[in-house]
Amino acid sequence: MRLTDQEVDAIAHMVAAKMESGAGRRPVIAGNWKMHKTPCETGTALQALVPLVSKTACEVVIAPAYPCLDRAARAIAGSNIRLCAQNIHWEPQGAFTGEVSTDMVLDLGVTHVIVGHSERRLFFGETDESVNRRTTVALEKGLAPIVCVGESLAEREAGRAKDVVGAQVRGCLAGLDGNRVSRLMLAYEPVWAIGTGKVAGPQQAQEIHAEIRQLLSSMYGEDVAQAVRILYGGSVKPDNAAALMAEPDVDGALVGGASLKPTDMAAICNAAA
Repeated sequence: MRLTDQEVDAIAHMVAAKMESGAGRRPVIAGNWKMHKTPCETGTALQALVPLVSKTACEVVIAPAYPCLDRAARAIAGSNIRLCAQNIHWEPQGAFTGEVSTDMVLDLGVTHVIVGHSERRLFFGETDESVNRRTTVALEKGLAPIVCVGESLAEREAGRAKDVVGAQVRGCLAGLDGNRVSRLMLAYEPVWAIGTGKVAGPQQAQEIHAEIRQLLSSMYGEDVAQAVRILYGGSVKPDNAAALMAEPDVDGALVGGASLKPTDMAAICNAAA
């Protein structure tokens, strides 16, 4: 869908107002590649992406599949792109077939990790408790967690979106002090918008993001609440990114399918900046 000139002007005005507000939160665009791309394809895509985002003001993060992390690290070496794992286990080692530890990904140059993605919750039994354990060890090891929360369609239609998201935030951050919380990111990803082509409108996203920030303020104080970056995830594309990012409490995006194409990922970064 192509924006009208009036819509473009309105979004530009909102972005300018946001930048002048003094919040000081650097936008983050994180690409979650899920179970896509071979190591060779990962290297090729990242080599194409590096020059396209070299001058962006955003923090750019890419999360390829585990077998592709080494190839990705080599492809982005010396660039402004940061490497992200799609998950980590809370134990340093052991008989946990199919899991990876923080030390394993750190050795590959990983700096960020996605924790509690809705697909992990839906298909692999992830809970707020396990997300909390993964988040805690990630922070202890110096990784920057992107902690995911979000409601289902049934929960939203029942008017429970704020309650569900609030409970997830409390559960995922249980036992963490403000200093550690200020170093992580939260990603609001309404489950009904993941990979469906549906997207929460800017005002819907802002409403939940503002609720999350208010909750953080009540839990940890206003300084921590203002420091935490809250990303939106759910069918983010070049044509809707600017409107979403213009909202005052939307500090970036966790991008799925659109991040697989370098030109689309770069366009989203430019829209956020």
